[in-house]
Amino acid sequence: MPRYAVLLRGINVGGNKKVAMADLRQLLSGLGFTDVQTLLQSGNAVFGYRRTKPEVLARRIEGAIRDQMGLDVSCIVRSREEMQAVIADNPLPRAVKDGSKFLVVFLSGPPDPAQLAEHDPVELAPDRIRLGDRVIYQWCPDGILAAPAAGGFVEKFLAVTATGRNWNTVTKLGALLDG
Repeated sequence: MPRYAVLLRGINVGGNKKVAMADLRQLLSGLGFTDVQTLLQSGNAVFGYRRTKPEVLARRIEGAIRDQMGLDVSCIVRSREEMQAVIADNPLPRAVKDGSKFLVVFLSGPPDPAQLAEHDPVELAPDRIRLGDRVIYQWCPDGILAAPAAGGFVEKFLAVTATGRNWNTVTKLGALLDG
């Protein structure tokens, strides 16, 4: 059965949009997803489900969170294969030496090429940011909070939803997807 990872945006940060991982597992299981597992408290889960477009699953999960928890939460879903490609295609391999300072910003869709030409996030830190397929890789040697906010930049200028995870979390999700 195909496996997917869902990344919830902006939950359990600063006391906002509280979602217990046990409640998230129950919600996802109630949608018919199998072998649901969560990772950390920041809205990361993996599950099995029949072959479906990840964006369809994201809308379904968002609707269930809104209906059952009363929260507007954006979700980004990646298939096992897509997540493995994010890991394999890392254009900044030296950054993995400290995975807590290496950010992967997942995008809800590909940015419009015309908007991207006008507002390229790489220009925020040319030596430390690279674009991938619906993802931004960002090396933050002074810490993620001290780095330019690539996720906020793309949401403002490129009209896509973005949510970031550090490299350690990304590789743990990849391992969970491999089961």
